[in-house]
Amino acid sequence: MFKMFEKINKGGVYIIAEMSANHAGKLDNALEIVRKAAEAGADCVKIQTYTADTLTIDCDNKYFQIEGGLWDGYKLHDLYEDAGTPWEWQAMIKDECERCGVDFLSTPFDNSAVDFLEGLGCGAYKIASFEMVDIPLIEYAASKGKPMIISCGMGSLREIQDAVDACRRVGNDNIILLKCCSEYPANWTDMHLANIPDMRERFGVKVGLSDHSMGSIAAVAGVALGACVIEKHVCLSRKIKNPDSEFSMEIEEFAQMVQDARNAKLLVQGPDYILSEKEKSSTVFRRSLFAVKEIEIGEVLTTENIRSIRPGYGILPKHMPALIGKKSKRVIHRGEPITQEILEELKG
Repeated sequence: MFKMFEKINKGGVYIIAEMSANHAGKLDNALEIVRKAAEAGADCVKIQTYTADTLTIDCDNKYFQIEGGLWDGYKLHDLYEDAGTPWEWQAMIKDECERCGVDFLSTPFDNSAVDFLEGLGCGAYKIASFEMVDIPLIEYAASKGKPMIISCGMGSLREIQDAVDACRRVGNDNIILLKCCSEYPANWTDMHLANIPDMRERFGVKVGLSDHSMGSIAAVAGVALGACVIEKHVCLSRKIKNPDSEFSMEIEEFAQMVQDARNAKLLVQGPDYILSEKEKSSTVFRRSLFAVKEIEIGEVLTTENIRSIRPGYGILPKHMPALIGKKSKRVIHRGEPITQEILEELKG
């Protein structure tokens, strides 16, 4: 059973380790990523289900050449040939996920991939940012009744709404949107994580973060802003070169991010103004009213003989005006707290 909503509904953060091309063409790497991601605390390992021919065509003209950025000089078909996860591996990767106690998830890029993943028993579908505008694909995947996780990189408000509407048209309201900046790696100034609560309000669904930036800070900020899912590319080592290695987290970094994200979730709990037991024990060191000089019976209470000081065994400082100018009805020794009983005597 896909455990994402169970975890989210209990107030947890669901963390997806995106393998993508980081297997670098070796099944052993793919299986090791599953094992290491599980040890690092991932809830899910995600792969991608496509072939170069389902994503594009093998064509040499200018439209299919990449200029600039991480994949400069690649032809699209060649990039996808290098980056793809062979379909014959995917059942083995899913089995390894099950052995390690993490969910298996994949991104289908066409209807044939959805059909293939249905045959594997995939528990949910992830729609990539670049496919968010492929409404027929979204409808087809959503029609299977599985949770839909949709990355919204490059998406306008209208395009995001179209994707949500596509799911709902086929009766699927199990939708999570992921705020995403489709830069590799993403610059912090371009990420606009304040969109997370806005998206939740606008579209009426839960919202997470697909993070392509370096380090843990975006994940922590995202959780603080209400992200219930964090997706991050993960690799065994950036020294194992592949199309995604440059902006992926190594396992040790990923483990730290998992801890940071979960701690961030603890930090932003609330609102709750009830004191913890440890905080209650600290109240003894707050300020309160004490006699700072010997006070005799009949002596007038003044700011010279009563002060607001630490510790907190006396009444609160807000009661000072009710004391000043009154004549003491008892001896109050220097260093003695002004109690509620003394206050009531003076009122009488």
